[in-house]
Amino acid sequence: MEKLVGTGVALVTPFKEDFTVDTMALTTIVKHCIDGGVDYLVVLGTTAETATLTEAEKQLVIDTIISANAGTLPLVLGIGGNNTSNVIETIKRRNLDDFIAILSVSPYYNKPTQEGIYQHFKAIAENSPLPVIIYNVPSRTGSNILPSTVLRLANDFGNIIGIKEASGDMAQVMHILKDKPKNFMVISGDDMTALSTVMAGGMGVISVLGQGVPFAFSKMIRLGLQDQVKAAFKLQYALQEGMGLIFEEGNPAGIKAVFEALGIAKSGVRLPLVPASDQLRDKIEKFVKPFAGQHAQ
Repeated sequence: MEKLVGTGVALVTPFKEDFTVDTMALTTIVKHCIDGGVDYLVVLGTTAETATLTEAEKQLVIDTIISANAGTLPLVLGIGGNNTSNVIETIKRRNLDDFIAILSVSPYYNKPTQEGIYQHFKAIAENSPLPVIIYNVPSRTGSNILPSTVLRLANDFGNIIGIKEASGDMAQVMHILKDKPKNFMVISGDDMTALSTVMAGGMGVISVLGQGVPFAFSKMIRLGLQDQVKAAFKLQYALQEGMGLIFEEGNPAGIKAVFEALGIAKSGVRLPLVPASDQLRDKIEKFVKPFAGQHAQ
C-alpha cells in the first residue's frame, strides 16, 4: 500500500494541567507533523497512552485528529489488546471511514504461544473491514512474534499487509524481508534501526521521535528510500542522540518533553507513568534546539 511508504508517526495524547485531553495542543501537533512532511499519522497507538484513556476520550482523540488533519494525510487506527474477542468487538463498533488500515499490537501479558499469536491475528484478519498491520514490540508485550509466525500470517491472509517491527533485532527484520511475500510491508517500529530497516528493504517507519522533529526524520527516511546512503546516515547521526534520549525514561515521557521544549504541548503523562526528570528535560531541550522551526518545502 503506497500510502504507508515513508514516515508515519505514532501520535501522543497531550494533556492539560488537570490531565484532561488537550485538544488544542493535539491539533497543533497534527499540523506540526503535516508541515514537517510526514507521510501518515497513527492514531491511538501505545504512544498515545491509550491504556489510560476512557472510551469517550479515545473518541475525542479520534475526532480531534480527523478534524485537524482535514483529509491531508492517510490515517491508521490502533486497535489491539490481549482479549481477542474484545479487539474484534472494537473493530466492529468503531467508525473506520476515515482510516486506511488498523495497527494491532501483539497480545501482551498473557504471553501466548506462537500458535496463539497466529490464531489471534487470524481472528482479527477475518473480522476486519480494513487492512491490518501487525505490531511486534516484545519490550512492551513480553513475547516476540517470530519471523516464522509473521511469514505464516503474511502468506495466509491477504488483508494482513505488513508488520510494524519493533524488536530492534536487525537479524529478525532481515529474515522477514528475505522471505516475505512481494507486497507485504516491513515497517520499522524502532527509531534507532529505522534507517537500517529501510536500507535493507523495508518500506519506512512508524516513529515516535518523528512527530517531534518531523522534517529531519521524514527527510532521513525519504533519502534512505532513494538509496542516498551518505545523506541519509548524516541525518541518522544528527538525530541519534534524540532517538536515545526520548526512551531514556520511558515512552511517551521523552517525546512529550520534546513537545514542551518546542512550546507545543505540556509534558504531563498519566500514572503509572511519570514525566521526564529535570536532567533529561535539559538534555532534550539542547537536542531539539537546532531542529526547531524546520518545515517541509
